Amino acid sequence: MNSIYRGDHRPPDPFGDPLDAILAEIAINLQLPPGLHGSATSRFLAVCRYIERPGSPLEGRVACFYPQGSMAIDATISTRGTDDEYDLDAVAEIIGGNETPEQLLDLLEKALRNYPVSRIERKTRCITLYYADGMHIDVTPARRLAPKEKESEIPHAKQGRPAEHRYVPMNAFAFCRWYNERTPVEDHFAKVLNKRLYEQHGVVFAEADIEDVPDQTPLIIKSVTTVALQLIKRHRNILYIDEAGRMPPSVVLSCHAGHAAVRGIGLADMVIRQARWTERAIKQAAAARRLLDVRNPEYTDERFTDRWPETQEQQRVYADELGVLANGLQAAREKGAQLEDLQAWLREKFGQRVVTRSVESFNAWLGKQVQDRGHGYTRSGGLYVPAAPAIITGAGASQLAPVAARAHTNMGERR
Repeated sequence: MNSIYRGDHRPPDPFGDPLDAILAEIAINLQLPPGLHGSATSRFLAVCRYIERPGSPLEGRVACFYPQGSMAIDATISTRGTDDEYDLDAVAEIIGGNETPEQLLDLLEKALRNYPVSRIERKTRCITLYYADGMHIDVTPARRLAPKEKESEIPHAKQGRPAEHRYVPMNAFAFCRWYNERTPVEDHFAKVLNKRLYEQHGVVFAEADIEDVPDQTPLIIKSVTTVALQLIKRHRNILYIDEAGRMPPSVVLSCHAGHAAVRGIGLADMVIRQARWTERAIKQAAAARRLLDVRNPEYTDERFTDRWPETQEQQRVYADELGVLANGLQAAREKGAQLEDLQAWLREKFGQRVVTRSVESFNAWLGKQVQDRGHGYTRSGGLYVPAAPAIITGAGASQLAPVAARAHTNMGERR
């Protein structure tokens, strides 16, 4: 296994630093709820059975059906601009036949006709199933390209543009395996955050050490790297909420997260690390007067950036925004921030409703910890002062006094 996660170093408490704790609460509020997470697998299986049912135009032609993207690496969050809709992805590998890209999508569309969902929509590379509870499943047809497992190609067939129709190289299976090998489960971190997630959805565990959370409880949250990736994706979603065009692809952010993976650092530092990684990659490309080019590390014929960015301006804007995010978090870490100012800034970056809910959860959790004398922030770990809300971290923590950081100035914004 080619992984930079080595040894048995225990990750820090995800709530052991106030900035990490608030970011962890935001991430928890972005997760696919346990109930929907549990139903996703059964829905995938049901879709597969329907596609290859007797009489289907694809009967006997589905070699395999597997999740790809966020669901395969446990990085699913709510979709662009919403807090209650979730977009999942699956690949149906089709064998036999010699269809054009348009014909392969035609076959899948016919195979899914009358499937019992709220709506079915054909897109350029997939067929999307919309469920009443807010879940979407994008089903992408693929055909095997080579004997190597899952090395395939998928159709690109935008309706009305036949001259652009083509097959695109793809090996999502190998990429997800690569990512998961680089970001294995961080047991203590996962159990702490999953316990909080389940409690928010009404599942209360018996009072016990966090390590005693039942092993059969599905771990929806698994590593610091992936939680940071979810926050980076949420920041992108909010940034592009009013944009009609394409936005930076999730798979690009996932690929950079996999490359940036390192064990033993806090959540805020991992968000900063990932933001800087993509910012730097874009700026290096721009300096060479080219567009960002990110390839599948397991199959370099697959180009993750084949549809974004389209222009230097597109990539420059996103790189600048990632810089603002990293600068703001670093300023809060090093200089400290009034909680009210930090909350206002976080609302801009991650969305008003989810941040408000997360800060309320953080305060409730902290109040209980203080009351139970089970947790407190020290000079090395930061201090939270409920009477005069302030987060003091890094250098500010040694002074044990609030250090104001107004939004759009000390939070790292470019003036």
